[in-house]
Amino acid sequence: MEKFAAHTLLSHSEVKNYLIDTLQLFEENTPLIIEEIGDGNINYVFKATDSAAEKSIIVKQSDTLLRSSGRPLDISRNKIEADILKLYHQLVPTYVPEVYAYDEKLALIVMEDISACKNLRHELMVEQTFPTFAEDISTFLVTTLLSTTDLCWDKKEKKQMVKAFTNIDMCDISEDLVFTEPYNNYKNRNVIIEDNQEFVETHIYNNQALIGEVAQLRSNFMNNAQALLHGDLHSGSIFVSQSAMKVIDPEFAFYGPMGYDIGNVIGNLFFPLARAANYSANEAFSQWLTDTIETIYDLVESKLTLAYDQKVTLSLYQNEAFKAHYIKEIMADSLGYAGTEIIRRIIGDSKVAEISEAPDGTQRVLMERHLLKFAEALILNRSEITTGKELLELYRVSAPLAQQNGG
Repeated sequence: MEKFAAHTLLSHSEVKNYLIDTLQLFEENTPLIIEEIGDGNINYVFKATDSAAEKSIIVKQSDTLLRSSGRPLDISRNKIEADILKLYHQLVPTYVPEVYAYDEKLALIVMEDISACKNLRHELMVEQTFPTFAEDISTFLVTTLLSTTDLCWDKKEKKQMVKAFTNIDMCDISEDLVFTEPYNNYKNRNVIIEDNQEFVETHIYNNQALIGEVAQLRSNFMNNAQALLHGDLHSGSIFVSQSAMKVIDPEFAFYGPMGYDIGNVIGNLFFPLARAANYSANEAFSQWLTDTIETIYDLVESKLTLAYDQKVTLSLYQNEAFKAHYIKEIMADSLGYAGTEIIRRIIGDSKVAEISEAPDGTQRVLMERHLLKFAEALILNRSEITTGKELLELYRVSAPLAQQNGG
């Protein structure tokens, strides 16, 4: 591979040669099968399989351009992803794939194949349930987030981490797609079904109370270097089985407010819940998902309280009033960011399959309205909700508001 003097996107045959000749992860003349399995917009993902040895690994290479628009991207995000996966492997080794190699010149990561687990979004679309998910994701969130704050980490080392994980390009995408475009469509890229145009105008674009709160959440996202975030922790970045969970794709990682990761997880679980309510008679799945959302919220708070008591040693931070305020702010942020995630996935151009693949018609219109009214209520009332039960009740009482005519 020395022939590549600069970043070059590898072909299937070049991936094979790289794994055999350069990294020597397979024996010479191994009949490797190389498949491109990525379905994202900014990377190429290959699976290399030696069927005879029942061995496979994943090769992920970053492109310098966004596939959909050709927008230039800084491939240093690939190094950030490799570095955070290695850090996660120290903190929560069972919940992330192991990194075998990283090539900075080619912006390429070679890592463990986690295909024994399946994409959570896809699995929830077909109404599969996962009994350990709430326990697993709450442990992942609390451990990775609290451990990387300067309440637990050496303050000087934490400042170096903030510098190392300054992820300008990827944060710029989030600042725009999550916190700006859904509220004013200034780039004319929002995608709204025709029957909801007036509803969005009234309840989002012209809702100054909502926009004022979103501005606070945006400012917090941009300025609160609280903990090292995954940065894009939706259900498509989580892989699950009946007894395991793996988190992937942390290329949006940066130091930000802890509630952003927590809120992304919670917000994305309301999409399959809404879809099931409108298009399914599977009451057992809906009940499991409802219970799971409630449990995740409550477990994150309780585990955060316990981990705080175990890990935070500075006497000043052991003050009970400070601890209570700190955790309350995290949980409130989580609900606010769950709301912004829901809004941007319905209004913006980066959709989720649960919504975009739903059949057109009145049910789709009302489902989107319900989610938008719920997201608005989450953002406006984020400091008043204190339990998972209250969170689900807010979702339920938001449904009748969706029936209202456009305004």
